[in-house]
Amino acid sequence: MLAAAAELFTENGYAATTTRAVAEKAGLRQASMYHYFARKEDILATLLESTVEPSLLLAGTLLARPGLDPAARLWTLAAADAALLHRGLYNLGALYQLPEVRGERFARFRGARAELRSAYGALLELIAPGEPGRELRCDLLLGLVEGGVAVVRDRERERGGADGGGDGEFETERVGPAVADAALRLAGCDRARREAAARAARELL
Repeated sequence: MLAAAAELFTENGYAATTTRAVAEKAGLRQASMYHYFARKEDILATLLESTVEPSLLLAGTLLARPGLDPAARLWTLAAADAALLHRGLYNLGALYQLPEVRGERFARFRGARAELRSAYGALLELIAPGEPGRELRCDLLLGLVEGGVAVVRDRERERGGADGGGDGEFETERVGPAVADAALRLAGCDRARREAAARAARELL
């Protein structure tokens, strides 16, 4: 049911998708769907929360390891976060800016995303303490992870799917590290530190 909703929300639009359409796509009667979700909002909220909460859990684990290089922790979080967003069958990140998501039903999702943003900010501060413009850099970092995956998905569509690149450039195993490397560049890490962080992070993952 969630997979059916994700497909319809991302391809046809959330507002244009009815609960009847979701039920039919999932091979269910509409009445049966209400056994699991009372409203269409509940389906969307569940989908959105699933794109953030695993990364937030990982962020908490990484922040609790002060002995580990913060650059390696940031690489790990950015790579895993990007992989989570890219691995899904549909681009759920594109639904983050829906006007409906500003409603009370989505407070848990917005709160989790705000906590994830704060975790990125904490790691940035550990890498470059006192660096000016932290709030803006934090927003840019979260935008890089989420937006980077969106760019990849657009290129996938242009080339006819995830295998359209020919050399595997759209594989999740390459997208995650590419986004993580870009995150460390934004954090001000030079090449040597980025490479060391990537090696340490791969051992963690």
